Amino acid sequence: MGYKHPANISQHDNRTFGDRAADAVAEFVGSWRFICIQTAIVVSWIILNLAAVELRWDPYPFILLNLCFSTQAAYAAPILQLATNRQSDHDRERAENDYEVNQEALGLLKDIHGHVTGVDK
Repeated sequence: MGYKHPANISQHDNRTFGDRAADAVAEFVGSWRFICIQTAIVVSWIILNLAAVELRWDPYPFILLNLCFSTQAAYAAPILQLATNRQSDHDRERAENDYEVNQEALGLLKDIHGHVTGVDK
């Protein structure tokens, strides 16, 4: 996709593999689909461990489930932070570009005003 705004070009067209991966993970982890899938897995895990007397791989208080959550959080948090930092950089770049455009427009308006009123800068 060809973007024209300089902030969008750097944000989307010039992304590294790591940038694309962080964005994809953040998009998935921050979705209802992820929440529903994770909820289904947790509910199934608990039901199976409470119901199956002989197949209890993680009996109450579900320490293995807790370890899985801890591991997931240990990986998800820095990846989400990477995506957040990229978004902050994008917002900062976009604001800087908008400021430059506004300054150029202000200069043009002053020129037009000078020509209309007969007063030069």
